[in-house]
Amino acid sequence: MAKNIAAWSKRMKELRVENNLSQTDVAKVLHCSQVAYGMYELGKRRISVENLVKLAKYYHVSMDYLAGLCDQA
Repeated sequence: MAKNIAAWSKRMKELRVENNLSQTDVAKVLHCSQVAYGMYELGKRRISVENLVKLAKYYHVSMDYLAGLCDQA
């Protein structure tokens, strides 16, 4: 379980940085606070499947990519 959390939290940060977005920018997409989003990126808070789907759609990547199960978006 911890490996999965590390994978998606790492991908979340990578995608955010690659797209020149702040944590606040992405938090607005998820309708959460910057603090909550920051905790998702650090793997200190579990993100809902609903929010993972929102992120995958927002970044135009697959859920498998976001979860770290494959290396191609």
